[in-house]
Amino acid sequence: MSGKPRVLVPYRHSEKATPYLRALESAGCEPAGFLTAKPCRLDGFSGLLLTGGTDVNPARYGERPHPETNEPDDERDQIELDLLDQAIEANIPVLAICRGMQLVNVHHGGTLTQHLDSVHHDPDLKNKGMAAHGVEVESGTRLAEMVGSARIRVNSRHHQAVARLGAELRVSGRDEQDEVIEAIEGTGRGFIVGVQWHPEDQVASDPVALRLFQRFAAVLQKPRPRN
Repeated sequence: MSGKPRVLVPYRHSEKATPYLRALESAGCEPAGFLTAKPCRLDGFSGLLLTGGTDVNPARYGERPHPETNEPDDERDQIELDLLDQAIEANIPVLAICRGMQLVNVHHGGTLTQHLDSVHHDPDLKNKGMAAHGVEVESGTRLAEMVGSARIRVNSRHHQAVARLGAELRVSGRDEQDEVIEAIEGTGRGFIVGVQWHPEDQVASDPVALRLFQRFAAVLQKPRPRN
């Protein structure tokens, strides 16, 4: 045993999982990738990281699909929703990125804006780590403690966003220009932090992105009571 906190990272495509695994490793975690082709248990894991990917099926929040919404991947949706249930039940910390954050909101009864139609949020940049816009971070939130700043610059590649916020969640960051929700977190005993950008692509060049993963790793090493 390495003594490092083990983090489960469900994914649909192995090559897209690599940046998340490397970011966790850089923060001192032991990530384990898991192909979302069958159910999985969180037994033996200290944390759960939900990654980006295809849009959540809008039927899960009571809407018909927008013309720009991806074809649903119901198998992945269900597996990751089940993992969220397990994490909440066992008080296992969750870091949710892009689609992962949107899935957290849907899991808590929230809805999504299915298409922003905004180059501001989905720019065509070859460098995935390049900053695209600023985010204003709410003081007193877990995110504020993790990044250590009231304003950060983030990369961006999303065409959907949180619309109605789910129960037992709060907004912890918004786009400084259009106020699109860029970060959410749980308000209960457990640790759930979601960000709309992709810090895994910034850890090599941005100390704030690295700090986000390092603070997540630190949370994983703290004793946690069971719910």
